Amino acid sequence: GVGDYRINSVSVINADGSDAADWRYVGYTTSKGKYAIPGMPALYGEEKDADTLIVELADKVTGLHAFLYYSVWEERDIITRCVKFVNQGTDAIVLTKAASMNLDLMSGDWELMHFHGRHNLERQMERVPLMRGKMTVDSVRGASSHQHNPFAILCSKDTTEEAGPCYGTALVYSGNFLIEAEKDQMGQTRLTVGINSQRFAWTLEAGAEFWTPEAVMTYSSEGFEKMSSNFHHTFREHLCRGKYKHERRPVLINNWEATYFDFNTEKIVKIAEKAASLGVEMMVLDDGWFGTRNDDNQGLGDWTVNCEKLPGGLDPLIEQINALGMKFGLWIEPEMVNENSQLYRTHPDWALTLPGRKPAMGRNQLVLDLSRPEVVDYLAGVIGKLLREHHIEYIKWDMNRSMSDVYSRAFPAEQQGEIMHRYMLGVYALAERLTQGFPEVLFEGCAGGGGRFDAGMLCYYPQIWCSDDTDAIERLTIQHGTSFGYPVCTMGAHVSACPNHQTGRTTPIDTRAVVAMSGTFGYELDLGKLKRAECTAVKKQIK
Repeated sequence: GVGDYRINSVSVINADGSDAADWRYVGYTTSKGKYAIPGMPALYGEEKDADTLIVELADKVTGLHAFLYYSVWEERDIITRCVKFVNQGTDAIVLTKAASMNLDLMSGDWELMHFHGRHNLERQMERVPLMRGKMTVDSVRGASSHQHNPFAILCSKDTTEEAGPCYGTALVYSGNFLIEAEKDQMGQTRLTVGINSQRFAWTLEAGAEFWTPEAVMTYSSEGFEKMSSNFHHTFREHLCRGKYKHERRPVLINNWEATYFDFNTEKIVKIAEKAASLGVEMMVLDDGWFGTRNDDNQGLGDWTVNCEKLPGGLDPLIEQINALGMKFGLWIEPEMVNENSQLYRTHPDWALTLPGRKPAMGRNQLVLDLSRPEVVDYLAGVIGKLLREHHIEYIKWDMNRSMSDVYSRAFPAEQQGEIMHRYMLGVYALAERLTQGFPEVLFEGCAGGGGRFDAGMLCYYPQIWCSDDTDAIERLTIQHGTSFGYPVCTMGAHVSACPNHQTGRTTPIDTRAVVAMSGTFGYELDLGKLKRAECTAVKKQIK
């Protein structure tokens, strides 16, 4: 608001109604090691791994200060960026945009690579020249989304896998994001990355602070291969955590495409017996095991076992699975609720809905208001109880709808622009409590497939279900696009039934296995329907 007409990285509304923020240099500090961001995921490291620079800027009229955090990982040519805003004035200031990074390239003819898609076809690589003007890649869906990914690359038109310059950036955030690129009248290029400014307004009272998510940047003069290697190594070593950070993941069988909601203990044990005979190491029970969950219209929020399907509860089933030498895993969707559920009947105010308006339903479900600490506490309690009382060694954490009708009854009107970000802080708080409280459990992320495949979630889940599209041929482009920024060990990938349930395509089982082996390898089909030669092939694949 004070003379630079390019994309801005900060917007404010001051107490007097003005929107000016005139940033001036105050000072800097340096230190060994890596900064942390309160309540949000970020890279971590010891003093030997990184050096940190903090540059302080201030608007002397309003007293708003910006602390620009840079951590430099020299070994891998990585720089991380975030900003802490501190209101050192006397009046409240509203942040309406707060980007995590701003990069100016004074010369060069750059192309933008980004990764678009939809449900069942995520992260399709697209490469386009920058025009004179502005280009954006973003999400306003409450999650990083199937449609776009918070990862982008600026490269020259001649850059290949093994040669040429490229700048890559990944946002360590799982909610609404905005990536903007602008080529101005002088041919200069500006790139900004951060929380989406649409539906965002954060009130900073006097003395309060606000942290942006972290952006991870790297440069390669040796093409995309070196850039990807920098990201892969850094995410594996300094973002993923826990037991399975380096450990080989168990080969699993998931019952979803074999049974959908129509199963009982006998059916699941039969699938497990066949799987165990072929060398599969884990049986995962998917949607439908809880509440009145016989279809996707009911039951979400009621995380108690459906004893009509599973007589005696989970323990008799788990004991039979374990007796076969297999681990047992479970599907959950903790962030959602059905109107037809005991939880919704008890706490209708816990769902995000607009006052006086009929809510838009996605997959016949509503989103729980995780901006409320009591909702996070409830979910941590009921899911923690499941994990304490049963021998569950794997959790698939799903999130099956985009967010709309976002309004929290726990906050006043002037804070409704904070809810989308507060929701993500709630998701991170819940994930932190569960993953740290149960460190032996392997957590896998999922959001209708690959709708929340981002660096933010990798801090909690060492693997994420790459896509609900299990067709091996379509998985080639999905997994290829994903691999530009994310390690292959983080990509959930399974051999599924043929004809494929999404595309109808028939593909040889060897082809399906080769593609699935380019991620975390498993199966998602009724193994009892395989021919003898296919069973022999499965044994060899697992070996």
